Amino acid sequence: MKLKICGMKENPQEVADLAPDYLGFIFWKPSTRFISQPPAGLTDDIKRVGVFVDASIPYILAQVGQFKLSLVQLHGEESPEFCLALRKELSTAFGNNTQKIELIKVFSVNDEFEFSGIVPYEEVCDYFLFDTKGKLPGGNGYAFNWELLRAYPLKKPYFLSGGIGLGEVPQLIRFMRSPEARYCHALDVNSKFETAPGVKDIPGLKQFIKLIFDK
Repeated sequence: MKLKICGMKENPQEVADLAPDYLGFIFWKPSTRFISQPPAGLTDDIKRVGVFVDASIPYILAQVGQFKLSLVQLHGEESPEFCLALRKELSTAFGNNTQKIELIKVFSVNDEFEFSGIVPYEEVCDYFLFDTKGKLPGGNGYAFNWELLRAYPLKKPYFLSGGIGLGEVPQLIRFMRSPEARYCHALDVNSKFETAPGVKDIPGLKQFIKLIFDK
């Protein structure tokens, strides 16, 4: 199980020192965690994820180049056709890279969520991400019912997101031992490990990593 820490803005180097697998940067301007300039001093050993909400392909390509992104996370209403077109453009623009730019498609989950709607995305994305359906596209601070993932019909690896904090550790450990976690590729944390928007709670993250990953 891997770890993605999203919403990098004020103290990304301190977060990078914790050696997560992924760092997430948000490129949705209404977000309090929106970032416009690459942070100085970060090395390339941690994969960088760009989070976009219904952005244009040229804008996405520009941020991939500027921030040296390894993955693009689509958090809006992007269609399978858009994902396919984006993959082609990424391949054309960055095809000489040793590692291809991967796509994550986000789905917001509530009790009425139908997994049949994600099937058309299976062939055009590398990962899914399941987040809590709320007022904002991410960062709502509460978890959905993970038992709903028992109905997950595919083998596509996914990121688990939405309100994951220290208070969720016991239920998270139970989830990780359950059949529905079989294809869970990574945990995605954000707002529950902040002292202010974009300011990550380093002691809290250290404790979380110790409880979940240092086993």
